[in-house]
Amino acid sequence: MVQGTGSSVGKSTLVAGLARAFTRRGLRVLPFKPQNMSNNAAVTWDGGEIGRAQALQARACGVPASVDMNPVLLKPQGETGAQLVVQGRIEETVQARDYQSRKAFLMPAVLQSFSKLAAKAELVLVEGAGSASEVNLRAHDIANMGFAEAVNAPVVLVGDIDRGGVIASLVGTQVVVSQEDAQRIKGFIVNRMRGDPTLFASGMQFIAERTGWQPLGLVPDLPKVRSLPAEDAADLDEKLAYAEKNSKTKLNQNTSLRVVVPLLPMIANFDDLDPLYAEPGVHLIPVKRGQILPECDLIILPGSKATLSDLACLKEQGWDKQIAEHVANGGYVMGICGGYQMLGKTVADPYGTEGAVGQTEGLGLLKIDTVLSRDKSLEHKEGKLAIEGRKVAGYEMHVGQTTGPDCQNPLIYLDNQPEGAVSTNGHVWGTYLHGIFNHRAARMALLARIGGAAFQPNGVWNTAGADLPMCHDQSVEQALDALADHLEQHIDLDAVLRLASVPTGI
Repeated sequence: MVQGTGSSVGKSTLVAGLARAFTRRGLRVLPFKPQNMSNNAAVTWDGGEIGRAQALQARACGVPASVDMNPVLLKPQGETGAQLVVQGRIEETVQARDYQSRKAFLMPAVLQSFSKLAAKAELVLVEGAGSASEVNLRAHDIANMGFAEAVNAPVVLVGDIDRGGVIASLVGTQVVVSQEDAQRIKGFIVNRMRGDPTLFASGMQFIAERTGWQPLGLVPDLPKVRSLPAEDAADLDEKLAYAEKNSKTKLNQNTSLRVVVPLLPMIANFDDLDPLYAEPGVHLIPVKRGQILPECDLIILPGSKATLSDLACLKEQGWDKQIAEHVANGGYVMGICGGYQMLGKTVADPYGTEGAVGQTEGLGLLKIDTVLSRDKSLEHKEGKLAIEGRKVAGYEMHVGQTTGPDCQNPLIYLDNQPEGAVSTNGHVWGTYLHGIFNHRAARMALLARIGGAAFQPNGVWNTAGADLPMCHDQSVEQALDALADHLEQHIDLDAVLRLASVPTGI
């Protein structure tokens, strides 16, 4: 089990890299995370949803994602509440304090899912959640030491040197956890080293001597991993900051596209933006609350876990007026999933799916209306762009049905059925399809609607990105291989394997 000294220390990425590395060695490897908290989810082959990180880890293992890989998923819907998804299905909305008392009742489902995976695999890589030292949450814990105790899993602890204080965070974990839990930790990894790794050799030795844990590796920072989907909003902040900085080094020509992304509180499934990071002709500009939307060519409203809440925030920021002005001046706007719903005339919630029963006015940029429902659509889809005919593929993950005149002018066709909507002037697009930018031909065709000849097959930006894979999934595969190579070099993988043991209690 890979646990961390805190959130965002790189657990998910390391598990993905280890999964690919051990799979390449010929082992049957499967990933598992007892409890995850993230609004970046994925649709599984068995028709449920799990955290995006576990879907990525499944890809690293070369197997389809299953609901058993992440049996408990919490999808935040505010500061203190979250939607509880158990084995891929929505169970209820819970408050943080109430959830603590629910955890004990969730352990049987967690162990059931783990048992299914353990029966199929030679190696199960278990990822913890948050910090191993959250002793205030230790009672009934299912995410870290509580699960490790239940199956007698040896633990490898990860610390992030880039954020500072890594010696104190690793040694301090041993100090604050119980003696029994400390004994479960067999080794440690220091992640995201920048600069000369020999400068921290004495630090690795100090941690090993103080804790008695085996030093398993000092892992240098690997920029290529930023091509992998971010697990949650905290990772997204870092990723977008890196993308913004990197985009400034791209070719500075008048034909490049400026794409603005307002970062709303409940942003979800934001890996839809990943293919745009790689495009040399796209300057991606994340905009946080309190900032004005800058002049641009395209505004993208990504998915949202709470459409009504994010729509209210968008209006509070004054972004609704700025978006309307942008369209009036000839700019383009695209909404994906929850963002698509916001673009319409109204969003109704007759069942209280997201909170109080009622109806809210949308941005009014598409002649559509959305009614939120109790049931969630979870499906993989393939199709083509309505105009250019280019292939698109991805998944739908939404609550609600959208209808209206602009749906008669669809953005795409899925299974020969119209999907999404385009405004009369052609400048506002909406779709429920996550992954619409994955295939490069479709991506470039959409960008060509905005940027013209520069994004056509013989255009400057199509030529500049000629070495990009035809599908963004191939970029993810390349990044996983590069990560596995990196870990082979900097982690003692044989030592990690020697720590593995047969699980008990299942």
